[in-house]
Amino acid sequence: MARLLMPKATAVWLVENTTLSFEQIAEFCSLHPLEVQGIADGEVAIGIVGLDPVANGQVTMDEIERAQKDPTLHLKLLRQNIPQPLPRTKGPRYTPVSKRQDKPDAVAWLVRHHPELGDAAIARLIGTTKSTIAAVRDRTHWNSSNLKPRDPVLLGLCTQTDLNAAVARARKALGKPPEGDTPPAPVPETPAEPTTEAKDRSMLGGFDIAAFMQKSGGSSGS
Repeated sequence: MARLLMPKATAVWLVENTTLSFEQIAEFCSLHPLEVQGIADGEVAIGIVGLDPVANGQVTMDEIERAQKDPTLHLKLLRQNIPQPLPRTKGPRYTPVSKRQDKPDAVAWLVRHHPELGDAAIARLIGTTKSTIAAVRDRTHWNSSNLKPRDPVLLGLCTQTDLNAAVARARKALGKPPEGDTPPAPVPETPAEPTTEAKDRSMLGGFDIAAFMQKSGGSSGS
């Protein structure tokens, strides 16, 4: 699908050089009508030089004049034969230079607190290399003596959501329950209710009154 190049700069040009309505310009440039009104009022896109969409071959002047006569019409973007920029695919996460030195500390923290994570998962999570991870694991890193395990989330190298998802995938691959899920504790067995006879014996300190009465009865009969 063809997309308008530099929509805000195009909107500036249309506001300055045509009588198109704010709604028409907003629809053509994929902007909000209030944003186009802000451009007209000089509150938005300050300093942006207008871009002529006619000179760029994105719309014809005849199309603009036709839309100026009828505010209900929408400008039609011309089909362009030039290659369109490809949408950026998800690649390695960019890490500012100031935070790159924190990556070994983050690796040390992950190795200590989440041993289920493999090297590939750690590399994707914080954008480091497997050689760095191996060096931290083997304590052969050039700065190993000064490494301080620190949470990569607090360092800004990844989000808590990404970390939780990586840990969940790793535990699932190992056949372990998700972190935080513990098996239920065994229910203690309830001791059996003592019988009436046992209760009587316990109350008499273990004395068998039934045997005593039987013996006493036999003695009196003799």
